[in-house]
Amino acid sequence: MAAELLSADEQQSRLAETPGWTLEDPPGDTAITRTFTFDSFVVAFGFMTSAAIVAEKMNHHPEWSNVYNRVTVRLTTHDAGGLTAQDFDLASKMNALASSAAS
Repeated sequence: MAAELLSADEQQSRLAETPGWTLEDPPGDTAITRTFTFDSFVVAFGFMTSAAIVAEKMNHHPEWSNVYNRVTVRLTTHDAGGLTAQDFDLASKMNALASSAAS
């Protein structure tokens, strides 16, 4: 059973509760994105490792890339064809992990 798509109002509401993330809304490919910047490559890679474990437990996998101390993340629910609550839940967890990594 595919997750339920969020309405435009729900997306805006959830986005307001998820600091640092931006809505990307090309036709048929809505997503949220964020670039995290860390002190070093090792800290960025540690964040990715922690986020990968969380994503796997949620069975919700990000599109992401890493260049030195930056990790760029794009979240969307492919089987639903856009944004669901799961995207924002993972974004919130990634924000918390990034805060911990920066400490």
